[in-house]
Amino acid sequence: MDNSKIVHHISEKFNKELVDIHNKVLTMGGLVERQLELSIQAVVTGNMEIAELVVKRDYQIDALEKSIDQECMTILTLRQPRAFDLRLLIGVVKTIHELERIGNKAAKVAEMAIKLFRVNNIRFNYELEHMAEMVKGMLHDVLHSFARMTLDDVSAISERDQLVDKEYDSILRLLISRMMEDPRNITRSLEVLETIRALERMGDHVCYIAEHLVYMINGEDLRISKLEAKVADTV
Repeated sequence: MDNSKIVHHISEKFNKELVDIHNKVLTMGGLVERQLELSIQAVVTGNMEIAELVVKRDYQIDALEKSIDQECMTILTLRQPRAFDLRLLIGVVKTIHELERIGNKAAKVAEMAIKLFRVNNIRFNYELEHMAEMVKGMLHDVLHSFARMTLDDVSAISERDQLVDKEYDSILRLLISRMMEDPRNITRSLEVLETIRALERMGDHVCYIAEHLVYMINGEDLRISKLEAKVADTV
């Protein structure tokens, strides 16, 4: 972690508080990464034990979100930070929310794996493994950028998310074709659809984390920039 962007206060205690929060976000991010990895492994291998483990561990991510959020609120109240420190704390609160949502989606994927295996003893991998790898790569890179507090790898996140969306559309067309060809494929295809939809939403949440990181580091709110661009296009 590049502490030089955080540690610069007269108060050593304040420095420690900010570094501690930064590290806890990275810990939470690591748990989410692992949850995503295991949920996909459960889907493609049909491993029930792994899927159940992912579901059971989801509470750890929820607990971390609440803990970090509470610490941020305490610092905001007691320290009344400004400039970068204020943006950091606001960005952290938003980032952990996105991580929690990704964790929830990973648990949902694991639940789908359990349901598919129990009902139909179905295992599949070719429909979504590539899509999952793209999302995992995006999450890893944005967390790496957060760890170093840099925007070097952030600019490409949005472009990579567009590739995830294209993969989603491609799999969706394939599923529709299968359902039309044979009604017996409908139940299975709908379950696969729920899985790839969860992956697509994870990609969106990774993009939001990237936007929050931009705000933390240089103060630019990309949501406003996008809104202004849309307004300009309509004029």
